[in-house]
Amino acid sequence: MEGIKPRFEFRTFAQNFGMVVEKMRKLSPVEKIRESQEVYIMSAGNNENNTKVRDKLMDIKVFVTEKEGLEQWNPLMKGEFPMSTEMIKNDVWPALGVEMPEFKRDEYTIDQYLEEIIRPHKDLAAVNIFKRRFAFTVNNCIAEHAQVYVNGALIETVNLESTEIPDILEGMKMLGVEEYENINYLLAIKRVIGMEPMPK
Repeated sequence: MEGIKPRFEFRTFAQNFGMVVEKMRKLSPVEKIRESQEVYIMSAGNNENNTKVRDKLMDIKVFVTEKEGLEQWNPLMKGEFPMSTEMIKNDVWPALGVEMPEFKRDEYTIDQYLEEIIRPHKDLAAVNIFKRRFAFTVNNCIAEHAQVYVNGALIETVNLESTEIPDILEGMKMLGVEEYENINYLLAIKRVIGMEPMPK
């Protein structure tokens, strides 16, 4: 994944964003609507590697750093299924940070990987995610409002992304989300499925 400059990100989740979405739509027309079906692999072993399966690809992003309350994530790999056991062991499993199971095949399809390796593991959870994403541009930032179904439970998310931190901070003011918690997909999903506690 060389040549990609990691972006900083502000992301927050709520049951409903109301006026925030209205402000976003006033600042920018909807540029694109996308829907996707994904499976996030939640691991009790770490909160720093975002691992998911989408469109027959294993997609891993790794947490890089935090500055001024914003998180920076970097693409680590995209691996295609069927995937060799060697690649799973060497490139995928270290990102999960849990005990490696026994592998009985030389390669795995997506279904085999999820049903035979991930779901039986005591420290992992395969979470079905459906996203309906509305893309905008706010203060030179990639902006998004999305409806996210986590194993069927609906939550909403709003985010701003850019390589330029000042643009994100100003965009947050424009949308009125400065007081919202900055929370990534990993932690948000873990809270919904009970792997992490809700904030007090």
